Amino acid sequence: MKKFFVKLFLVLATVVNVFGGLTVQAQEDGKLNVVITTTHLADMAQDIGGEHVNVTGLMGPGVDPHGYEPTPSDIDALNNADLIGYNGLHLEAMFTDVFESMEKSGANIFSLDEAITEDQILDYKYEGKDLEDDPHIWFDIQIWDQAAKLVADEFAALDPDNADYYQANYEDYSKRLEELDQYVKDKVAELPEEDRILITAHDAFSYFGEKYDFRVEGIQGINTQTEAGTGDISITADLVIEEEVPAVFIESSVSDRNVQALIEAVEARGGSLGIGGELFSDAMGTDEENAGNYFDCYKTNVDTIVEGLKK
Repeated sequence: MKKFFVKLFLVLATVVNVFGGLTVQAQEDGKLNVVITTTHLADMAQDIGGEHVNVTGLMGPGVDPHGYEPTPSDIDALNNADLIGYNGLHLEAMFTDVFESMEKSGANIFSLDEAITEDQILDYKYEGKDLEDDPHIWFDIQIWDQAAKLVADEFAALDPDNADYYQANYEDYSKRLEELDQYVKDKVAELPEEDRILITAHDAFSYFGEKYDFRVEGIQGINTQTEAGTGDISITADLVIEEEVPAVFIESSVSDRNVQALIEAVEARGGSLGIGGELFSDAMGTDEENAGNYFDCYKTNVDTIVEGLKK
């Protein structure tokens, strides 16, 4: 822990000393230099910004944003940015102090929670208590549409000459989201309602479950930096037996340790539980995995869930 705070102090010192002197250089090619934390948001920013932006994503495929610590190269990228965007709702917890310092230094920075209303944010519940806001908002397609509009507006504010271009790209993106929503509804309809029980390594799919009528159970909670206790695994194992759930799902950015523990707990009760496949939760995948952009990634997840839960 002491080592982390020393590292964070050095990062913040770099931000304070360096920020502000490099933004002109970033605009020499006439494009906005945009730095984004997560894969989902970076992909969207590129779609909205098109040929008028250079998007740098700090986190790659399979990277867990909950525990990702900013590196010196990340700080260099942030210091050179015309615009910085992040998910917010404590998803990128290790960046909190960095972003606060940059805002005080005059950085152009936004988070996606600015695009949504309080009543749209789901609370993570444990034993009936609301513990924290759920940051996995990209699984709600309506919220993601609002986030895309925010991104277009942010680009237009810094580059008003191309405001119409960004608006047109947003409108195209919004239509694609409508088509995606219909695809998901049609696919989910293949599963009887009583079979829509989704168990994953951590609780990243509540927005998906709320939208498409799934009961969602995450073994580990919404934060991958916490550990699942034996009680959590026991309760989930009882659910599997009682509801005859055929499969649990691993995630590309989360250890499968708790999933294996759940399978063992189910088998100890005389039941069986398969692995339904790998889902892309906190980070997208690659083009080779058919998960290299938001739309493909969402479809791949839905296809995997539906096929994995069919009995």
